[in-house]
Amino acid sequence: MEIEKVQRSEAEWLELLGSKRFKVLREGATDPAFQGELTDEERPGIYSCAGCELPLFHATTKFHSGCGWPSFFSPIESNHIILISDRSFGMVRVEVRCAKCQGHLGHVFTGEGFATPTDERWCINSSSLVFKPA
Repeated sequence: MEIEKVQRSEAEWLELLGSKRFKVLREGATDPAFQGELTDEERPGIYSCAGCELPLFHATTKFHSGCGWPSFFSPIESNHIILISDRSFGMVRVEVRCAKCQGHLGHVFTGEGFATPTDERWCINSSSLVFKPA
């Protein structure tokens, strides 16, 4: 099932998100490590996109990776995210974007040896998420 896209002007995004979230979601910035409000969140619930509220991750897939950002081992639905090859900063990574608003969420890494069912670490910025407790 295809996700309906959200379109807004840059001015509308800035007004909706505020400057911190705008920088992450619309300009691809990264939250400082170990400073995001959701890094240590442990309650049951759903993590959704801060730009459009599309559900992205179940709390049951969150784990402590020690990287300084919220980490998950899989998204709620594969069609809720877009994966893009990212070769910035001299690295080869996979950028994660929201399928509905195309907001930058973070990056996904594989093969790092975490004891997760997928061997993936979805390293996601707290500023790109809103948490709704169950």
